[in-house]
Amino acid sequence: MRREPTLAEAAMWRLLRAQFAPWRFRRQVPLAHAICDFASHRARLVIEIDGGQHGGADDAARDAMIAREGYRVVRFWNNEVLDNSEGVAQVLAGVLQHAPPSNLR
Repeated sequence: MRREPTLAEAAMWRLLRAQFAPWRFRRQVPLAHAICDFASHRARLVIEIDGGQHGGADDAARDAMIAREGYRVVRFWNNEVLDNSEGVAQVLAGVLQHAPPSNLR
């Protein structure tokens, strides 16, 4: 866990608070022996913000571990969050459309 978020994480947090507040996302959430960048227990959704060091088998194994807990994982690259926040918001809106409706109260 880090005290200070990266620029991309700070931008994602602003986006989540501004456009997806009803889903009650939290930062640095412990889940399935991992610390997830963002998670909404209501939506059963984890959002990971990745830099160049990510990808491949390690992330796939982590995603599978989180999926076994009943959560979906969505990953965005740092540059996507920083340079295309509207596109990121559209992707999240689409994913959240398929969230369990009974979880949003």
